[in-house]
Amino acid sequence: MFDTIRDDLRATLDEIRAAGLHKPERVIGTPQSATVEVTGGGRPGEVLNFCANNYLGLADHPGVVAAAHEALDRWGYGMASVRFICGTQEVHKDLEARLSAFLGQEDTILYSSCFDANGGVFETLLGAEDAVISDALNHASIIDGIRLSKARRFRYANRDLADLETQLKEANAGGARRKLIVTDGVFSMDGYVAPLAEICDLADRYDAMVMVDDSHAVGFVGPTGRGTPELHGVTDRVDIITGTLGKALGGASGGYVAARAEIVALLRQRSRPYLFSNTLAPVIAAASLKVLDLLESADDLRVRLAENTALFRSRMTEAGFDILPGDHAIAPVMIGDAAEAARMAELLLEHGVYVIAFSYPVVPQGKARIRVQLSAAHSTEDVNRAVDAFIAARAELAG
Repeated sequence: MFDTIRDDLRATLDEIRAAGLHKPERVIGTPQSATVEVTGGGRPGEVLNFCANNYLGLADHPGVVAAAHEALDRWGYGMASVRFICGTQEVHKDLEARLSAFLGQEDTILYSSCFDANGGVFETLLGAEDAVISDALNHASIIDGIRLSKARRFRYANRDLADLETQLKEANAGGARRKLIVTDGVFSMDGYVAPLAEICDLADRYDAMVMVDDSHAVGFVGPTGRGTPELHGVTDRVDIITGTLGKALGGASGGYVAARAEIVALLRQRSRPYLFSNTLAPVIAAASLKVLDLLESADDLRVRLAENTALFRSRMTEAGFDILPGDHAIAPVMIGDAAEAARMAELLLEHGVYVIAFSYPVVPQGKARIRVQLSAAHSTEDVNRAVDAFIAARAELAG
C-alpha cells in the first residue's frame, strides 16, 4: 500500500525544500545551556545559543538537576498510567497547588504538554451554542484546540481591540450562550504582549470569559514573574491561564491549566488529553517544584534576563538593525527576504552564534526574520559577541 503514495510524499518533501521551508535539525551533544556543542547539521564545535526558550537558564541549573536526581530515587521514572486510574502521586498534587498559588488561580490541572492543555479546554467547555473569539496570531495549539470544539469561531486581528469588540458584538447577535476570548500572553514570533487590561474590560462589557496562553511569559514577565496577567494587574479577571513547564520553568516538558475551580474540576472529568494521556513524569513535577522555589526566593535571574535583553536590543538598534519594538526577551531581527534570512543564520553559525531564521508560512510573506531569544544564562560578553557576529555576518552578506 505504501508504495502507491511514496512518490507523492517525496514530491511534497521536494516542494518543501524548493520553497526554502525545510527544517533541518541541528544535533547538539551537550545539555541545553547558554553555549551548546553542535555535533551535526551545521558548524561543529561550541556555539552561543540564542534560539532556545531557556529564558531563565534553568534547563541545566545545578539545583534543578539535583532535585530531578532525588525525585528519580524517590518517585521512580514514570507512572505507566493516566491520572484517574493509578497515575496520581503526591508530587503531582503538590505541583498543582504550588502553580495555583504562584499564578493566583483557584486550581490547576497538569498535562503532558501545553499543546495538550490547549487541546483539552475548548471541547470540554464550549458547545455548538457557544462562541470562541481568538486572536489571529494565536499559537497553533490554540487553533487546533478550537477546531476540536463545536463552538462558533470568531477571529480578530492581532491585538486589535476594535476588531475584538466587533467580533464580540457578532457573537452576541448570534445568541451565543457562552463567550470565551482567547489570546497568547506574548506572541512568540514578535515578542509583542497582549493588551490584557483592555481585553478584560471588553470581556466585562460583553459578559465573556478570558483565557491566556502565557507560555512565553510565566517565570519572568511581571514584577514577580507571574506572567502577563500580573504585568497588567488583571490576575483576578482572567478565567483561564494555560502554560508550559518547557520554557522558563525548567525547560523540560509538561503543561497546565490554571483556572477557576469549577473549570478545572470539569476538565478532570471531561478533558480528553488529560483522561487518555500518561501522567506527567514525576521527575518533571519534582524539578518544577524546585524551579518555583528558586523563582520565589530571589529575582536575580529575572533581573539578569532583563539586563541582557536591554543590552542586546540597544546595541542592535545602534548598529542599524531592524528590531521589533518592545522589551521582551524575544527580539526578532527583521530581514524581509526569506533566502537572505536563512543565509544570515548560516553565517552567524559560522561566527559561533546559533540562531534560526523564520519565514513564510510561519511569518507573513516578506517578513522573514531571525528570532533571537535572550537568557539569564548569557553573560554580558555573550551578548556582545552575538551583536558583533550579527554585524560581521551582515557585512559578509552585503559583500
